[in-house]
Amino acid sequence: MSTALFPITRRRFGLSLCGAAASPWLRAALPDSMPWNEPAALAKLYLSTPHVHWPKPTLDVPAEIREIEARLAEVERANAASVRFTGGDVLRTAEDAKAWLAKADDIDGALLIPLAQPTPALGALMDGMKVPSLFFSRPYATHAWSSIAEWQRKGKKKVDVVATSSYGDLDPYMRSFRTVRHLRKSKVLVGAQTPAGRQELTDSFTREFGTGFRFVTGPEFKSRFDAVDEREAQKAADEFVSGALRVVEPSPKEIRDGLRFYLALARMLKDEKANALTIDCFGSLAADTLPGYPCIAWSKFNDAGLYGVCEADINSTMTQMLVTSYSGMPGFVSDPVFDISRNEVIHAHCVAATRMKGINGPASPYIIRNHLETNEGAVLQVLMPSGETVTVARFVGPGKCLLSTAEVTGPVDSDRGCRCQIRTRVSNAEKWLRSFSHGLHRVVFYGDHVRDIERMGRLMGFEAAHEM
Repeated sequence: MSTALFPITRRRFGLSLCGAAASPWLRAALPDSMPWNEPAALAKLYLSTPHVHWPKPTLDVPAEIREIEARLAEVERANAASVRFTGGDVLRTAEDAKAWLAKADDIDGALLIPLAQPTPALGALMDGMKVPSLFFSRPYATHAWSSIAEWQRKGKKKVDVVATSSYGDLDPYMRSFRTVRHLRKSKVLVGAQTPAGRQELTDSFTREFGTGFRFVTGPEFKSRFDAVDEREAQKAADEFVSGALRVVEPSPKEIRDGLRFYLALARMLKDEKANALTIDCFGSLAADTLPGYPCIAWSKFNDAGLYGVCEADINSTMTQMLVTSYSGMPGFVSDPVFDISRNEVIHAHCVAATRMKGINGPASPYIIRNHLETNEGAVLQVLMPSGETVTVARFVGPGKCLLSTAEVTGPVDSDRGCRCQIRTRVSNAEKWLRSFSHGLHRVVFYGDHVRDIERMGRLMGFEAAHEM
């Protein structure tokens, strides 16, 4: 099961960045306005009929609504960090539905609650609904639940159905709607000197999920870096080094430049009211042309529930947003390394969060190393936990998310590949190898989040495709 939600207060953000002694300049990195961290606005819609036939002709519709309202108030209190309910309109006809659609406010989703059979408003809602919706069918309320799968097959993708007598079964959907809002209100800064190659992909995510993007060029990063006082960067570097098990290759200047770049990027997020940053550090803005390596910044952002992602990988960035916002687990972008003789896949990269088991959880120990592929800069070699189930995922555009699970059997310390490595046992390494597609990167999250991602796929309109 996923962990509880993690509202990111200014104090918690500062503490999660650098331990209990977080300095004011770290806390100041949090944007003043955090719309991506607010509860989703979920409209309640009751579906009835002018003439009740089923479950019984004598049904007292107002009394039924009062009872449901009381129960939903309990759901809202239990999920206060995830949703706030709005509305409560009763739609009896298709015309009622069209009128509601015409005046619908800025909402993140809709909770459709049938009261009686038939439900003439449902078809019009499915034709005109622009936001994800959940059809909450209590036993004996209606037969209309039987039409939802057909609506989905017809292309009405952003709808799901839950048929249950337990209001507790709504809880994971409440967290899912919060994720809907999180993606809709998030903003990603993309560092790329030539954005044209990624523009179509970012536009597609904006159309489907509402996520905002802005491209940032090299000179902007340099001016931001230059604006950070070296003494401030040195103080951050001293704290960073004091928390490490040891320092191996990097020079004091490489470490200081990494922290100076982190402070610069944190302030950029605040000024831009953004919560994610990814740089084309092996392409048009190669790491050795930047004023500092961004790897330390990525680790710190991911520890704090923000997003720092390698190589201007839009798909991986959106994958982290989806799963981290729901579960509280940071993502580890990896290059998979297959070993079918052991039915294993090693996940390797030079960037990992230290709080891979949750941003509210304990930090794993880290060693300060250089970036293995370039023998420069400063990164964290994080000794990630073993004996855990992990979910491996990646968007391939907004219409599909690849999924699999594995068991972490241990960390790997190798002078080949990348600094952060975990060995995982999978269900069928050879099958995955033979069918591998859609680019190298995969994003690893501690915990089994497959059902959660499948649920969000139904609500948000993407396919959850299993790779093994």
